[in-house]
Amino acid sequence: MSQEVERPVEVELKYRVVDLAGAERYLVAEEIGSFSAGSAARASQFEDRYVDTADGAMARAGFAVRLRHSGSDTTVSVKALARTEGAGGSVRREELEGPADRTAGPLDWPASDARSLVLELAGDAPLVEVVTIRQLRRKRIVRDGETRVELSLDEVDVVARSRVVDRFVELEAELVKGSEDRLAGLAAVFAVDPALAPSSGSKLEAALAALGARGDARRRVAPQPTNGRIAGESSTEADLAESSGPGSGGLAPGSGGLSPGTERHEVVPSTSDMVEETTEPPASPDGRLVVGKTPGVTADDHVAEAGRKVMRFHLARMIAREAGVRSGHDLADVHAMRVATRRQRAAWRVFGAAFRAGRTKRYRSGLREVAARLGAVRDLDVLLGAADVYRADLPITEQRALEPLLADWRTHRDDARVLLIRELDSEGFRRWVDDYRDFVRTEGAAVLPVGPTQPHRIRDTTASRIWTAYEHVRGYEPVLRWSDVETLHELRIAGKWLRYSLEFVREALGDDSAPLIARVTALQDHLGLLNDADVAASMARTFLVEHAGDLSAVESAAIGRYLVSREREVARLRRSVGPAWRGVAGIGFRRALGRVVAGL
Repeated sequence: MSQEVERPVEVELKYRVVDLAGAERYLVAEEIGSFSAGSAARASQFEDRYVDTADGAMARAGFAVRLRHSGSDTTVSVKALARTEGAGGSVRREELEGPADRTAGPLDWPASDARSLVLELAGDAPLVEVVTIRQLRRKRIVRDGETRVELSLDEVDVVARSRVVDRFVELEAELVKGSEDRLAGLAAVFAVDPALAPSSGSKLEAALAALGARGDARRRVAPQPTNGRIAGESSTEADLAESSGPGSGGLAPGSGGLSPGTERHEVVPSTSDMVEETTEPPASPDGRLVVGKTPGVTADDHVAEAGRKVMRFHLARMIAREAGVRSGHDLADVHAMRVATRRQRAAWRVFGAAFRAGRTKRYRSGLREVAARLGAVRDLDVLLGAADVYRADLPITEQRALEPLLADWRTHRDDARVLLIRELDSEGFRRWVDDYRDFVRTEGAAVLPVGPTQPHRIRDTTASRIWTAYEHVRGYEPVLRWSDVETLHELRIAGKWLRYSLEFVREALGDDSAPLIARVTALQDHLGLLNDADVAASMARTFLVEHAGDLSAVESAAIGRYLVSREREVARLRRSVGPAWRGVAGIGFRRALGRVVAGL
């Protein structure tokens, strides 16, 4: 008779945070009840994608399957939905964990108990995405004798169809080693803290509740596996939009770009590009440009050579996406190539003063031209994707009534793609790539000379650059409450340069820079969604005016309702900008920024 193998058990305390500042003190306190500090708090970011079969086999069996992406690693966790109460209000539940692959199905994952259970319950059925949870986690270890507990403060975004539908903060205390009874001491401290409210439910349950409140829980689709990828796998590479000024090839001044999902039924915005920044870059097809997993900027780098590292890193990514852009099979290739192009343009703004302007002008001009062509295609992909999401649950008659608007956008998108491919096929583009590739590989090329006492290293110059960028963001504080869309878009651009000033040198700044970058990104994400909604409304309004004589009454009314929905979204996002702004403008951010910069 076979004996059932005992599965590992997770034991933890969980609280919903009512006052973030109050909860943050547990990350720095020397003592918490009978526990004392065991380590300093460290920050990390990751994305949890909960998956199931299309018919919900995992949930019916009483399990939740989570794929966690952090940097270049992916793990699978299978957690029991059933929980039991432990000492001091702690929660116990079974959990299995093992390695996984973000682009392959369970059959191709490395062997583990978690994989075996998934295959046992799901069989050959593909896994589809249920909901995604993105987290900024700050954690530390506290000790009481031989007992060790991991405290984590998690700032959570609930993402459905690549849109943030809810945000909340949780404090968790997970038993790592020792006696479960010792958790009761922590529970007693937390129970009387008004900053915390007990929470027995999981993040997944909270996320599903948020989806249910919005009516999104019923939008799961049947699996569509392709090339071994888990059905419903979404592209997580994302970039923040910048203005498409005159001659840029974008939609209009202030038009924004959003990240597409790879599912055929949706192309929707993503609010994070952390994965795009931390995963290993693909190799250049010709093998001549090889870079590491990160740009590798150090505090002792010459400013120009630090910039060259960043440019080289993203040029490799740009070149690697060219074949996919030409084939047109995956919209994510256009987006990723545009992201890489934008990063290079940003690097020129951040580090460009260290180079001879005359000798490098052609590199900047070439990037501007290819970015314009990519942007013209990408912006229309965003418009079409957002409109597809809007009409997904509409009656068929209403969907058909929107078709004239979408057909017009598709025509413009096809025309823009023709111009993009023509640019990539041109002899001038090929010469520019070859020349630029040589430049980013040649140390010292076109660098301005510096005197022996002139500041020229990252550690010498980065602090002032970061603080100047931050001052430009803080300058919007007096007018934020009354700002119009154009002013908020300018704030978004200012935030972008603060983010890039931090992001390009994150390795030199250390791990503590990650939470700061995440907060700036959250502000940009919010303002980016606002800008995208405003662009969609403007484009729909222009179409209605220009085609008034060609549309039926039903078509005009349907397009008008879409226009109104975008205007309402703009108004909602304007009203709710406060939390994201306070995350960057607050004293906690300034103090943390000062500590990070001082480390140089």
